[in-house]
Amino acid sequence: MRFLGNIIWLIFGGLIIAVIYYIVGLLMCITIIGIPFGVQLFKLGTYALWPFGHDLVNGPGEPGCLSTLMNLVWILLGWWEIAAIHLACGLLFCITIVGIPWGLRHFRMALASVFPFGKEIR
Repeated sequence: MRFLGNIIWLIFGGLIIAVIYYIVGLLMCITIIGIPFGVQLFKLGTYALWPFGHDLVNGPGEPGCLSTLMNLVWILLGWWEIAAIHLACGLLFCITIVGIPWGLRHFRMALASVFPFGKEIR
């Protein structure tokens, strides 16, 4: 079921979302200051590429002071727009009963895109 869910996810926009995360992550890595943000975008892109069967969870000893500070900077720089896109996509998928699993993944990604620092994929 996970494999089928991931394939359907890729067909209905998951691949586009992952590519956008990777492109913006590469752009962020151009500057030294943007590297931590780019790494988080790569992490979100990997999760967006294959979300079924994986979860973004807090790492060991997280959230710490540094990850909380970086999450605050992340929110202040306007990355909440990503969460708004995921919320809108989640609501669109949840209109039908069949789309509910994909809508719930978008809701999880919305939460992860607001607070990405201190998370790891399992």
